[in-house]
Amino acid sequence: MAKPIMVVGTMTNTGKSWIVTGLCRIFHQDGKSAAPFKAQNTASSSFITDAGEEISRAQAVQAEAADIEPTSLMNPVLLKPAGEANVQVIVQGHPVGSMTMDKFQIYHDKKLGAVLRESYEALAAAYDIVILEGAGNPSEVDSSEDDLANMGMANVAQAPGILVADMDRGGVFATLFGTIMLMRPEERAMIKGIIINKFSGEPDSLTSGLRMIEEKTGIPVLGVVPMAPIDIEEEDNLSASIKSDDVEKIITIDVIALPHISNFTDFNAFERIPGVALRYIHKESELTDPDMIIIPGTLNTIGDLKWMRQNGIEEAILTKAREGVVVFGVCGGYQMMGEKLADPYHVEEGGVLKGMGLLKTVTMFSDRKRTFRVEGFFGNVRGIFRQLKGKSFYGYEIHSGITDFPTENCLTHMRPTYEPGEIVPEGSQYVDDVMNVYGTFIHGIFDCEGVASTMARALFAKKGRKPADMQSVNYRSYKQEQYDKLADCLRRHIDMDKIYKIVEEGL
Repeated sequence: MAKPIMVVGTMTNTGKSWIVTGLCRIFHQDGKSAAPFKAQNTASSSFITDAGEEISRAQAVQAEAADIEPTSLMNPVLLKPAGEANVQVIVQGHPVGSMTMDKFQIYHDKKLGAVLRESYEALAAAYDIVILEGAGNPSEVDSSEDDLANMGMANVAQAPGILVADMDRGGVFATLFGTIMLMRPEERAMIKGIIINKFSGEPDSLTSGLRMIEEKTGIPVLGVVPMAPIDIEEEDNLSASIKSDDVEKIITIDVIALPHISNFTDFNAFERIPGVALRYIHKESELTDPDMIIIPGTLNTIGDLKWMRQNGIEEAILTKAREGVVVFGVCGGYQMMGEKLADPYHVEEGGVLKGMGLLKTVTMFSDRKRTFRVEGFFGNVRGIFRQLKGKSFYGYEIHSGITDFPTENCLTHMRPTYEPGEIVPEGSQYVDDVMNVYGTFIHGIFDCEGVASTMARALFAKKGRKPADMQSVNYRSYKQEQYDKLADCLRRHIDMDKIYKIVEEGL
């Protein structure tokens, strides 16, 4: 059975996931088999496992850092905001329905306790170390005694805890002291160390504060981690990404920042290409001079299409397309670009909605969600991206319903990896003398070696420009380098001997 350790935070966005990711990498480097575990996560971005199960992207990133395959055991409950104050509830990788948070709490209390315990025990049986991650603040005064998102789960696992605080937002010692003092005495005793994250400045300036917090709480400070230019994917933070460099930006790719945008990390590969500017567009006036427009995935396709229609973004995109600007849709964005969207089963808002008319597709939503990993190759790609023809790719699909399209317009050919079989057409394109319009359901397709860089080269060529130095982007290798950089950073600034001692001694 694995030895557990739990990482909790004084508030949301203290960097718990970042610390867990780094610890996963360190344990892997040190020859330990380690796995992440977050009992309940709320996120718009998700990932599909080899078994076709949907989990939070954060736990998939942590598993990748640990060099293991992600499974639904690592994130047994995922909540995805779905609009109208509802969340879509994913349990052990499969959707069980949409509900309000009040109804979810009732559902949680009745059915999910056993699921969380069983998932943790199955995971712990397979690894040397399990790193649990909390959610929000573990000492909220209205939380129940068996809060399985935080210390309740630590109690189940008998996991010693590390409390992470965010220096960047100020008041770090007050939030540390307040969080610890508001904990129940038995929970407070489980906290074995403190990490201060996101520090910038001279370390000596913290000496008196560190001494004070240790004296007042009786809990040692294990380290102070500085702000560092390390590029680890964030689940739901559009502003968190590291920009590629200071090279002149020759081409601009605009991503529409839909209200219910999901899996925005799909486009990170473009930011690694010198000369490419990636912007997130919130209103029509910002859509000025793009070389390509991307309509991303969304948790509410119909609602977000109406939003674009109401604030003028749809018309601006149509105008740009007629002027020759490339438009590329992914998942829900791809569905929007068709001729019609029908929702007879009220999966989203119900009814029938006219699409943008950029592609000759018709989408029928159904209550069956399609979630699987895929592999394949680009087919007879026409227009500006014709150099993609024949390139292989991998990725995953997450969507509801079926989209029909003329097969002669297909963009790619693919098959699910969990059930290899016949290669089938996927995606769609519309190319004429002016317009270059493409769409696909496949998340992660731009991460594949040579895809984003081939597209960027085509956009540079269209503009009559040539980048100074652009190699084929292998985003997978890039991420591995970032995990190693994160592990190096934590080793320098955290006392890993004490971390290992906490893991070995337990509670």
